Amino acid sequence: MEILWLTEEPLTVREVSNGLSQRNLAHTTVMTVLDRLAKKGFARRERDGRAWRYSPAETREAYVTELMLTALEQTGDRDAALARFARSVSGTEAVVLREALAELDGAAGIALPETEGDTGV
Repeated sequence: MEILWLTEEPLTVREVSNGLSQRNLAHTTVMTVLDRLAKKGFARRERDGRAWRYSPAETREAYVTELMLTALEQTGDRDAALARFARSVSGTEAVVLREALAELDGAAGIALPETEGDTGV
């Protein structure tokens, strides 16, 4: 997926193979992995003559978001997991979270409660 995310154009199996740091992988191995990624919905593929060209189905950020939501579903206490996550982010990341939540709440017409030491961001 890393190779697919790094390019804007759909890539053939050969092009993906050439971009991998482990150059000793068999062409058929790369082809099998790309085929599985397409079947699972992580990659899209389109015919280009006799070859397939592959591109990511979603951005890296969308993929990571799905991973985070899946992990959150596996906890018995989502609130506790979210609170622990929020306490573990950096100050800059906390600002990004506040801004994203403010956007959501602004769209819904709901104001976020202010917390002690809130910077108003």
